[in-house]
Amino acid sequence: MGSYSPQTIDLLKKEIPVEQEPLLLSGDVKTGLVLVDIVNGFCTVGSGNLAPQAPDKQISGMVDESVKLAKMFCEMKWPVYALLDSHHPDIPEPPYPPHCLAGTDESKLVPALQFLENEPNVTLRCKGCIDGFLGSFENDGSNVFVDWVKANNIKAILVVGICTDICVLDFVCSALSARNRGFLTPLEDVIVYSRGCATFDLPVHVARNIKGALAHPQELMHHMGLYMAKGRGAKVVSQVSFATQ
Repeated sequence: MGSYSPQTIDLLKKEIPVEQEPLLLSGDVKTGLVLVDIVNGFCTVGSGNLAPQAPDKQISGMVDESVKLAKMFCEMKWPVYALLDSHHPDIPEPPYPPHCLAGTDESKLVPALQFLENEPNVTLRCKGCIDGFLGSFENDGSNVFVDWVKANNIKAILVVGICTDICVLDFVCSALSARNRGFLTPLEDVIVYSRGCATFDLPVHVARNIKGALAHPQELMHHMGLYMAKGRGAKVVSQVSFATQ
């Protein structure tokens, strides 16, 4: 949490609360799982400019929750859409330093999720921008995510990944706008699992010493990402369970 006290975080959560409910998945509503950027370059210690430099409880917890969900969805053969940040070395992404370059380990799924590469119910999509919805467009104007929703008759998506307030939020906002415009029929609900998301920590006292850097206190920005997603129309859930088959 950097230089922010627990009291500050508690005050924020009191002033702008994010009400969360548990989610029970029964199969009655066709649900797809969307994994956002759970790659080494954002999640594995020491794996690049934007990876954690030391073990991070929020990030490792997000990975654990995402792995559990991915295994359950594969076991039930429910659709999974995995976005992987993957950049051409000659195309920068300001304001961020080079990261997740295509073909490197940084752009690969974390080891615990690499089994998804061989699962028939999984669609992998490399993206070269923050917003995975925009990153799903092909040169011919078609959109791989839109096609995935329609082909699988998905009525709800469950979104997990990193960063809560950046790539996850941008994807969620675009998906909600596309849903509202009727581009994602039959999609109805965009659901964000709070413990299945995480963001990075750049405390204010560290950011001051990095030219052009913005402070990014982890717990604060994670909460703000969830709050903004809910304000756009997403559902935010505190836990996910599966009905007994």
